[in-house]
Amino acid sequence: SWPADDAPAAVLFTSGATGVANGVRYTHGQLLDQLDALRRTYRIDADDRLVAAFAPFALYGPALGIPTCLPDVDVTAPGELTADALAAACGRLEATLAFASPAALANVVATAGTAGDLGSLRGLRTVMSAGAPVPAETLRAVAEFAPSSTLHTPYGMTEVLPVADITLDGIENAGDGNGVCVGHPVKGVAVQISPLDSAGAATGELTVEPNVSGEVVVQAPHMKETYDKLWVTQHASAAPPGWHRSGDVGHFDDEGRLWIEGRMAHIVTTADGPVTPVGVEHAIESLDDVAQTAVVGVGPAGTQQVVAIVRPTDPPRRPRLAALDRADAIRSAAGVPVAAVLEVS
Repeated sequence: SWPADDAPAAVLFTSGATGVANGVRYTHGQLLDQLDALRRTYRIDADDRLVAAFAPFALYGPALGIPTCLPDVDVTAPGELTADALAAACGRLEATLAFASPAALANVVATAGTAGDLGSLRGLRTVMSAGAPVPAETLRAVAEFAPSSTLHTPYGMTEVLPVADITLDGIENAGDGNGVCVGHPVKGVAVQISPLDSAGAATGELTVEPNVSGEVVVQAPHMKETYDKLWVTQHASAAPPGWHRSGDVGHFDDEGRLWIEGRMAHIVTTADGPVTPVGVEHAIESLDDVAQTAVVGVGPAGTQQVVAIVRPTDPPRRPRLAALDRADAIRSAAGVPVAAVLEVS
């Protein structure tokens, strides 16, 4: 017989990118609600066929009842996905949907110029990418060889997915801002903000007021049941009861779109108040000679200094302080006081 909705179904693990990987318990009912949310958000029906260049997402296709395959790539190294491998998988399946991580799409774009026939990508109606911020230029490049597709970047987490969604057109319409625009919450999902205090803690009452930065707090039918054998973690995440504290910091804009400014754990607590990292990192990465940036806080909480760690387009052989002219350009672009600029390869 079919399991009851409240019967245990799965324990899924978070990535561990900002700490220890946590087990997340789901019931059968919650997973069914998640499938309904995905089906509704991306208009998935029985005629669709999915190429999943991301192993966890490959589970959703069979669960949705649609043909699914993985391209020829090591699933532990999705950034090695080539345009040829993606096209071959789409051709074999006559795919209408594709999901790939930002790193995978970036390499697809990088290898497209030397690839063979990419005509099978023209049959895609939807391409999704999630797991990290997806540069608009990467999505634009994908649209060049998948012209019939709509490019989506879902936002969510192991504990609740999807939370919000935005298309390439939506990203371009949103323009520049403090963080990454992840769009409007999807149907059935409530999102609010717990404002930051001067020490960078999310202590404020939940709000949907625009331009208030704080922890993103989520409520949805497809939200996790609990963390597995982690009472303290669960108790901290479920405040107020019935909501999930995401660990992400963000804000709503005047149009009701959600912007992600980074992780709560990565907030820099300066003497002048909290600084969220993503907007500063994007501003620095707008410089032509900067490939990647990480903004960190150095010093005691409440008096931290902002330090920019950059990978230049001409990386050094070993870590070093940036030359004065590059450091000045980075400080000018950052929009916040930067105490030091470190270059790495």
